[in-house]
Amino acid sequence: MSIQKTTLLFSSIARQTTCRLLPTAALTVATLACGVAAQAQTSNASNYATPTFAPGASYIALNLGTADLSRPITAFGLFGGEQQGQAHGVAIGNYFAGTNYGVELSYADLGSVNRYGGSTKVDGINISMVGRIPMGSSFSFLGKLGTTYSRTDVTTDTANSNLAGTERGFDWAYGVGAELMLTPQWAATLQYAEHFVKYPTTGSERVSSTTLGARYYY
Repeated sequence: MSIQKTTLLFSSIARQTTCRLLPTAALTVATLACGVAAQAQTSNASNYATPTFAPGASYIALNLGTADLSRPITAFGLFGGEQQGQAHGVAIGNYFAGTNYGVELSYADLGSVNRYGGSTKVDGINISMVGRIPMGSSFSFLGKLGTTYSRTDVTTDTANSNLAGTERGFDWAYGVGAELMLTPQWAATLQYAEHFVKYPTTGSERVSSTTLGARYYY
């Protein structure tokens, strides 16, 4: 075979190989480019995102204790009082990512007492800003400030019928407490709270509660 024919043969093979490989090479380059772009986008998102709801910052809670519905109030929840009811409630809350403050939504049943020949019942829904002051790795002081939408139902005998009725409305609420972490997800709490609730005919009055609770962080 002459040198000229050999050269033409190799040139033909090279052209055919190049034609077959070009689409594959182009697809490979495009795939790599897309991969690099996606990685860069993910990296930028992780660098600039600041999630409010971080893992482990949210909690649900159950609380049980006593409430003082004395009029006028003469004591503080668990620590005495002429007219006490059983208090219990549930709450959900979240500490904003990387901070020791957040928000909590809760329902509280502040109990029922016998009064005026009938009964007085109080419950309400509360939304509050909450905060904690860590005192080490497992103990914190707690505080909250917000508002309670309360419902007060009063029934009486005939002689006190002018005091009977149902009243609803918003008013202030606040509380203090302490939290002890038992595990990375479970905590025990002791809390004292005061709610200003609406009474029929007499306006807003204070009801206090003292509760023990359990929190589950997730």
